Amino acid sequence: MLPAVLALVAAVADSTGAHTLGFYALLAAVPFASVAALAAFGDSLDSRGDALSSLQTLLWGLAVFLLVLACAVRSQSLGVPPLASSALVACLGVFTLKAVVAAAPYARRLALRPAKP
Repeated sequence: MLPAVLALVAAVADSTGAHTLGFYALLAAVPFASVAALAAFGDSLDSRGDALSSLQTLLWGLAVFLLVLACAVRSQSLGVPPLASSALVACLGVFTLKAVVAAAPYARRLALRPAKP
């Protein structure tokens, strides 16, 4: 989840006014997210028919797209354009959704069941 941490660093850097640090944090997140997306795609091909694996692959692809979009828009301007901020917030939302999807199987195991007497 290094790409998520780097995206969070970029969001914090932008909120404090360190836009250059935010840009480089996003730029560093792109290759890590790309490798994770390719690994997830390989796992999805290995486990054919697994919906959670396919959803994780789709979310990784969306995260890579949003990271590249945010970097591309930011590289052409001095500040942070609204499209770059929106792409970053959407990317953080995708990472949050990925965490929820990854935790879903464990939450089902911890469901409240009546105690056995």
